[in-house]
Amino acid sequence: MSLDQPLAPLPQEGMGFAAAWPVRAGDVDPYHRLRFDAVARYLQDISWDELHQTELHRTDPTWIVRRTVIDVIRPITWPDQVHLRRWCASMSTRWTNMRTRISSDGGGLIETEGFWINLSESSNLPARISDEGLAYLARSTDEHRLRWRPYLTDPAPRESDTDLPFPVRATDIDQYNHVNHTCYWQAAEQFLVDYPKLVAGPHRAVIEYVAPVLAREHITVRARHEPGDRTGRPVLRLWFVVGGITTTVVKIMPLPE
Repeated sequence: MSLDQPLAPLPQEGMGFAAAWPVRAGDVDPYHRLRFDAVARYLQDISWDELHQTELHRTDPTWIVRRTVIDVIRPITWPDQVHLRRWCASMSTRWTNMRTRISSDGGGLIETEGFWINLSESSNLPARISDEGLAYLARSTDEHRLRWRPYLTDPAPRESDTDLPFPVRATDIDQYNHVNHTCYWQAAEQFLVDYPKLVAGPHRAVIEYVAPVLAREHITVRARHEPGDRTGRPVLRLWFVVGGITTTVVKIMPLPE
């Protein structure tokens, strides 16, 4: 897949790991729209549920996400009930593309894909997925040659007066002493307040995590809004910078046709 291609379809109806829960008041903006940071938490929660309701919690317990793609086809709003289905769309021996479809009773539909890396518990480095884990993931895909290729390669712009600090709170830090990956979407929501048309129709948001951010580090966000890029579509780009080093990149744009 590339940045402008559609996400892989569900190979067979009913396949994958399923969960459901209500959209809660803390998940939505003032217009009742399900926010990106809430979607990211949903993806984190279903991955945790699948891990602990299968043998993966024993064979392959430690994973990190390197990239998330979120396609909002029809917005989900509060109050509503969401239904999530998660499956492997492609894989290699150390990582996998996990697709999650989020649909709602009210007709909302969000398609997502996450590039997840299996880590060694002893070294915290990418590690081979167990034979049991590979067999489990392979049930929904024949693509076993997945390679990492970044989608967001534009360098961060120079420092400017429009840069904004993104204070890290104690509640943003996870069990690895890193800023939890869902928190970056809160900054995206902050910038989207000024560009509501970007999320008024079907849209795609992509985030890539380049390097972890530790507790007490200072994050600066550099943003660029393009009313029309070379394809004629508006784009919002964000770069999270720590000590001059880009740690995370975000791109939000209309959904490619």
